[in-house]
Amino acid sequence: MEMQDMNVRELIELTASNAPAPGGGAIAALSGAFGAALAAMVGSLTLGKKGYEDAQEEMAEMTDKGKNLAKKLLAAMDKDANSFNGYMAALGMPKGTEEEKTIRRAAMQDALKSASLVPLNTAKTAAEVFPLAEAAVKSGNRNAVTDGLVAAMMARTAVLGALLNVKINLGSIKDEAFVQELQAACGALQEEAIAAEQRILDLVPELK
Repeated sequence: MEMQDMNVRELIELTASNAPAPGGGAIAALSGAFGAALAAMVGSLTLGKKGYEDAQEEMAEMTDKGKNLAKKLLAAMDKDANSFNGYMAALGMPKGTEEEKTIRRAAMQDALKSASLVPLNTAKTAAEVFPLAEAAVKSGNRNAVTDGLVAAMMARTAVLGALLNVKINLGSIKDEAFVQELQAACGALQEEAIAAEQRILDLVPELK
């Protein structure tokens, strides 16, 4: 069964077990999915409500985007686990001869690159939650403003958590150009996530 199809209790129990997945990357993706879902919820709670007539189009679009992002980030949970499994498979390849060792090393490097790109994509996708959370706080139902704030906080956790998994893999990758490219991407996403969350929290100073 894919993790995105488990109920909450099953997923929590699996996470707490000695199984190698889900790990931090998958749970980061789940955090982002919850953030997107919360933004969609604020939109749903605003649609058709008196006093929010001017925000109806924006809320409808935000709700749809939030639901779609939540689906993508749920799928990212299993992609993260599968990328880790690919590395474990490479690790288990035969290494009895020099040729086998060479093939195994190459496979491990390819798997590490894949295992870095998957969480990087998770971080990029989770960063798309910030504009939705901001719209939720600015234009959404005021009774659900804290849900918009939590959406931003979950998105930040998703981005930074996913980037940790990118960074730890980069330390074992020999391709310097690849490493430099992903390090730069990580730095930009990290800075964006921290600033975006703070900007959104600052919209409701009375709750700081």
